[in-house]
Amino acid sequence: MSVETRDVVADAADAAALASPPLLVIEPLDAYLDSVGMARGTLAWHRIGDGQANITYELRRGRDRLVLRRGPRPPFPPSAHDMVREARVVATVGAAGVPAPRVVAVCEDPDVIGVPFYLMELVEGHVLTDALPRGYADPRDRAATVNEAVDTLARLHQVPLEGDVAALGRPAGYLERQLRRFSQIWPLNTRREVPLVDQVGERLASAVPSEPGASIVHGDFRLGNLMFAAPGLIAAVLDWEMAALGDPLADLGYLVATYTEAGRATTPMDLTPVTALPGFPTRAALVARYAEETGADVSMLPWYEALALWKSAIFCEAMHTRWLDGERPGDTFAPTLAEGVPALARAAAEALDRLEEGER
Repeated sequence: MSVETRDVVADAADAAALASPPLLVIEPLDAYLDSVGMARGTLAWHRIGDGQANITYELRRGRDRLVLRRGPRPPFPPSAHDMVREARVVATVGAAGVPAPRVVAVCEDPDVIGVPFYLMELVEGHVLTDALPRGYADPRDRAATVNEAVDTLARLHQVPLEGDVAALGRPAGYLERQLRRFSQIWPLNTRREVPLVDQVGERLASAVPSEPGASIVHGDFRLGNLMFAAPGLIAAVLDWEMAALGDPLADLGYLVATYTEAGRATTPMDLTPVTALPGFPTRAALVARYAEETGADVSMLPWYEALALWKSAIFCEAMHTRWLDGERPGDTFAPTLAEGVPALARAAAEALDRLEEGER
């Protein structure tokens, strides 16, 4: 008889009996919540968000509600899914005036639930994905919502790099580091031949733009990582694991590359398909608004779109390989990446083609 795999178990003995480690272990987690002052009572939980890598739970106990953020089931590379660093980033950007949840506690002890995690306040609102909540029927509200996302990104990129913000990393050479890191992890993440991934990496490396200046870079800035309190009003920017200091156009390229527009081909990273509905701005309108807000030269933006899609192909391949190894039980997204990863590589190549055609 096969050993069971479950997401949530009662205690360490139950966890040890599973084929794969659980995501929550209630007995030690309850004790930890006591230590940080959460209200007493029976613990309730449910998983929230559309994250395909890191995992988020809403916890309820008594009258208190908190959000727990943790990495996926191990094993994973030592530098990946660093929740302790992410908590530090969230606290730092929040103190700098960026809309972000308040960090309540950070647990570095893997004996509690198996991996480090952190707790943050629960922020009420809506995340736009494949369906629109009530209140977004008016085309003006749809436009205002996306415009506020762009404006928030522009404000993020204007946060001064000083004090705790400056300690988040080295801004110089950001693009080269991204290319080097993802080129190195591609052969570790795959067991098949996808020549276009290597070809796109070579094309990106041969045409690296001059970095226009440095800012906080969110690293995963898309509508699915924004929580809206109402149309046109952002309550919080979520999922800061990839944040660094570097080239701000990397964020704009990622936003555009993952933004669904009616009439355009989609990729597995089109995780907010509602923006194909009438009233939502086009990708070109997003770019124009950002350029107006920041004064940025966006002539090389297709290169940054290609970078975003190429990186997505590589980390999506890691999900696919882990699923093949049985490390992502119950995952319905990872199987689609057999075709999805090559599709991302093709979209990256097409973005570079547009750039080259524009230069001729």
